[in-house]
Amino acid sequence: MKDFRKWFLWLLLLDAVVFIAGYAVRYLSGISFPFGELAVPALSFTFISVVVMVVFFMGLKKDQAARTMHILVAISLKLLLELVLALVWFFIAKKTSHTALFLFFVLYLPFTVFTTFSMFNTLKTKSL
Repeated sequence: MKDFRKWFLWLLLLDAVVFIAGYAVRYLSGISFPFGELAVPALSFTFISVVVMVVFFMGLKKDQAARTMHILVAISLKLLLELVLALVWFFIAKKTSHTALFLFFVLYLPFTVFTTFSMFNTLKTKSL
């Protein structure tokens, strides 16, 4: 549980950095985009990361076979939820401008890297 709290605080810090960077880019560089185009994907990626890491950390408390299955489920769930988010964002919400497309993938990258490195660092200290 201590690892999850530590991870969650780092995730909140990442969210703060994303929102501050978005604000800085929006007002200092002159690139205009609605705040919702930053907030909705960022908060969605945060929610997906929390769900995935809850599954991951629950699996660490299980026996070896269940632990491996939880890790696989967490990674698969991450892929599926982000795919659904991309489909909803691009096809249902019709956010297909260059700015919205670039912003989505710029937000996708840090949350995916952060979650992946968090899993790897946790698994480095715990055996499968």
